[in-house]
Amino acid sequence: MAVPYGRKSRTKSRMQRAANMKYSAKVAARCTNCSAPKMPHYACGACGAYAGRQARPVAAE
Repeated sequence: MAVPYGRKSRTKSRMQRAANMKYSAKVAARCTNCSAPKMPHYACGACGAYAGRQARPVAAE
C-alpha cells in the first residue's frame, strides 16, 4: 500500500507559493490613433480607438 508524503512545513509551503507570486511591471503600449499610453488589448481611454476603429464613444469635453 502507498505511503503518503510527509507534511510540508509552513516555511517550505510558503516558499513554494511565493515562487509564483513574482509581480512584474505592467507594460504600457501607445495608441496608434492619438499616441496616448494605454494597456495592450484594451481600447484607448483618451480617444476610444481599438484596432484601427472607434470601439467606444468618448465624452466630449
